[in-house]
Amino acid sequence: MPEGDSVHRAAARLHAALAGRPLTVTDLRVPRFATADLTGRTTLDVTPRGKHLLARIEGGLTLHSHLRMDGAWHVFAAGQKWHGGPAHEIRAVLATADATAVGYRLPVLELLRTSDEARVVGHLGPDLLGPDWDPARAAANLLADPERPLGEALLDQRNLAGIGNVYKAELCFLAQVTPWTAVGALPDPPATLPRLASAAQRLLAANIGDTGRRGHRNTTGSLRPGQELFVYGRAHRPCLRCGTPIREAPQDDRPTYWCPRCQHGPTP
Repeated sequence: MPEGDSVHRAAARLHAALAGRPLTVTDLRVPRFATADLTGRTTLDVTPRGKHLLARIEGGLTLHSHLRMDGAWHVFAAGQKWHGGPAHEIRAVLATADATAVGYRLPVLELLRTSDEARVVGHLGPDLLGPDWDPARAAANLLADPERPLGEALLDQRNLAGIGNVYKAELCFLAQVTPWTAVGALPDPPATLPRLASAAQRLLAANIGDTGRRGHRNTTGSLRPGQELFVYGRAHRPCLRCGTPIREAPQDDRPTYWCPRCQHGPTP
């Protein structure tokens, strides 16, 4: 599933391609909205909210999409051949005179009134990359269930919006605890959790642009191939800090990585 930084980059691409220009083609290939015609309306902005994308369109409408595991938006210049998957996987086409945005495999795509956006994103916690970011509120949300494993709490978008499985693993490594450590078992949770939330925000903000080698997500600061991340995706490889082989096990049906020497706490 894309993380908050990826969604913000997608929003920036869509905004640059569509905002301020009238739509010349609109094609929503989902049964409920297949007859909707937005042609002639101007896209006002494309805004990310956590892992959600909100394309606000003239007339008080918002096209809401969520990428989940496999969805993607691609932007093409006028006349450019589309690529991103077979035609039957296309769920949305939005075109202006200069560019075309094509949404592939979008599991969530709906047209709603802009005034009703809270119905789809109102449950989210503070957005790590949004104007509502508040580390104290995020920390309070995390601490509201002190028995919950930290890894699960970080992934819960109701606590703070934007963290995915990669950042979950990396943040637990930086906190020197395993993802199965209860939130309330962290050393001095009222002080630790705001620092952890702030670290999450800094990591995502640093990765909005094309950072790291060839634009790969980077949490270590190293540009050496294979050393962009501390633990995620590094099962059985040596820890970059201590050399101990990184371990992997599922947490909430997702692969989870940790260093058994650098990180303390319960494990499966």
